[in-house]
Formats: sequence, structure tokens, C-alpha cells
Amino acid sequence: MTAETTSPAAPAAPSGPLFYRQIVPLNAEAHATWRLLPESAGFAAEANSIPVVVGEFGSAAQHYPILFTGAEAVPLAALGLAKSNLFVTDGVWAADSYVPAYVRRYPFVFIQTDDPENFALGVDAGSEQINRSGSDEGLALFQEGKPSELVNNALRFCADFTREHDLTRTFAAALVENDLLVDRSIDVTLSNGTQMSINGFRVVDVEKFAKLPDNLVLAWHRNGWLALIHHHLSSLARFSALVQRQSAQAAPAA
Repeated sequence: MTAETTSPAAPAAPSGPLFYRQIVPLNAEAHATWRLLPESAGFAAEANSIPVVVGEFGSAAQHYPILFTGAEAVPLAALGLAKSNLFVTDGVWAADSYVPAYVRRYPFVFIQTDDPENFALGVDAGSEQINRSGSDEGLALFQEGKPSELVNNALRFCADFTREHDLTRTFAAALVENDLLVDRSIDVTLSNGTQMSINGFRVVDVEKFAKLPDNLVLAWHRNGWLALIHHHLSSLARFSALVQRQSAQAAPAA
């Protein structure tokens, strides 16, 4: 029998956002021949958690525990108990499970410009989904010097995601300000006898949540935050399904 300890992956590395290797602003002249290869989730295969935004709490909560981590209480969908994603096999996300928007956005991303109110569409030039060879494999990013429908769709998606990200930060800041989050850890035993400890995350304290003043409860009800907290709390029941999934993929005990 072995013991393992893991914690939700950090939402971003010091060098940039999770998954992204070399972000560059898209340019019709410089990237005229670049193409996007068929979609693959292989880049997320080793992520045991992925950031989620408030607009997807309802959908994500049906499939994954939603946890909070870090000083800014970043919400994450827990995807595995070890350092891997239990929902990606051979580059394909499990068909019966919700795919987080953070994953669907990749390899595109918004880049902050000199104007804090404006963003430019960027792409991960280091992504295996980007064909830079000049061959015709994949979908064109530009056609006749203009953004393709693919790029225009990515622009709209990234705009929506950025708005949701800002709302998520506001919601998380309110949880922190009202001291609603508490540290938690869980110990599990897989079907093969492997014992694991999962730590480094926080959840909403039910007792503190129940004691919120009436005026705050009313305000949070009206802006939808009460529903977000209930989605988070209900999602914690998904830990049992996560343990079952981890057990199914675990090697038999020696």
C-alpha cells in the first residue's frame, strides 16, 4: 500500500497562464499561413484541476468538485486526485463530462494592451494545435488578409470569458472579505488500497454562510451569488465520483 499527497494545481505558472507556452498577438501579416489543427484536449491531460468562471458553476458542479485556492480564492474544477486529469484519454475529453471554458478557449487568449480597457486576441504559438508549417492541414486563421470565422468566434469567446473572469474575481473577493472560506483536506482509500491525501484547497464554511446578515443575503440573492455558493457546496458531493474514477484507473495493488 502506498501513500500519496496532492493538491489542486496552481491556476497559473510564474511565466504565464496554465497551458500557455508562447503567447503572441495574432497578426494577419505575420501569421497569414497559420492554421488550427483538429481539436485535442491532450494539453490538459496532466492537469488535476482547471480554473472555472462563475457562468459555468452550474454545469461544472454536476461533474466536478468546485474548490477555491490561493490568496485570491481562485475557483477550480477538481479533475483528479493525483497529478493527472481523469477526464482526458488519448487527447479526448470524456464525452459524458462538461468541458470547462478555460479548456475550450485554448489556444486563444486575450492579451492586455496599453489601454487597460482594451485587449488583443493572442494565440499560443507553442501549442501543438497550431500548424505553422505552411501546409494546408487544419483551419485557416486568416483568409485574404482578414480574420477567418474561426478567429472571429475565438474573439467573441475570449471576450465573454474575460467578462466572466472579472465577475469571478469580484465574487471570490467577496468570499474572502466576508471570511467565508475555510481550509479543508480529505483522505481517501482507492479500491486497490492506495491511500491519498488531498489538500491545499478551501471551501465555503456552511455555518458562517448561514450567519450572513440579511441585507447581504438579499444583495447576494439578487446578483446571483447565493446560487453560486449553493452550486459550489453541492459540487462537493462529486468527490465520491472522483474517487471511483481514480480507483478505476489505479493499478491493482501489488
